[in-house]
Amino acid sequence: MPPPPIQEEPDDEEWLGTFADTIALLLAFFVMLLSISTIDPNKFESAIDGIKDEIGGVGKEATQTTSQELKTAIESAAFEVQMEQVVEVQKDERGITIEMASTSFFKPGTTEILAAAHPLLKSWSALLIDEKFKYFYIEVEGHTDDDPISTEKFPSNWELSADRAAAVVRFMGGEGVHPFQLKAIGLADSHPKAPNRDQLGVAIPANQAKNRRVVIRLVQMVKNDKEEFQNVLLEQRLAEEERKRREEQAKADAAADAAAAAAAGQGGAPTPAEAVPAPTQ
Repeated sequence: MPPPPIQEEPDDEEWLGTFADTIALLLAFFVMLLSISTIDPNKFESAIDGIKDEIGGVGKEATQTTSQELKTAIESAAFEVQMEQVVEVQKDERGITIEMASTSFFKPGTTEILAAAHPLLKSWSALLIDEKFKYFYIEVEGHTDDDPISTEKFPSNWELSADRAAAVVRFMGGEGVHPFQLKAIGLADSHPKAPNRDQLGVAIPANQAKNRRVVIRLVQMVKNDKEEFQNVLLEQRLAEEERKRREEQAKADAAADAAAAAAAGQGGAPTPAEAVPAPTQ
């Protein structure tokens, strides 16, 4: 008796539905992760730099980051003018933070920068216009204690803190720091380092002195910021070159007009011999 013929099993494609549902769920999951995640540009660049160092076989001790070099230079500048006791320099994930006690930089209740602070601010400005360190944002924050102020010039601590920050920005701008890098922020007493008062509401003078400060945050530009800054610098350079070209052209035109006027004057005016005929003998 011959064996029964082999029958092919019908294709069962029900698993495709489950597979498609799983893929859709995974896609939705990753889209959700992407939508709620935030990328810190500085951390990202630091991670990339670290990977490059490891791939290139360059150890951390062999190289210093630009931020670390700038931090060292800032501290050295403060030491050279003997102001290291009133300046605190730190480095965090955002960049470099320079904290300055307001009593050492401003006259009390004013926005006038003390003359003793000028050399340090000039030295820092010179660093921040150097080609090596110019790709940093410079965010200047003014802080006060909670003692109220009410004058015609400063109706509240908001105006005082903002104007102190602006005074530092103006000073650095006057030393050649580009406006693209600068930002002035007034925070009044909204971000104290320490409580201004105890539980009974009595002022704590030592803490209030800590809270009266100016903070400079140096944040390294990411790639897009650098490109934008470079475009701004290029446009300004081209505009300056065009201005100089026009000035030189105007001077050349003025000189040509003066020469033409002089030549016309000499050719049109009668000479003494022509004006008065010589008497005949």
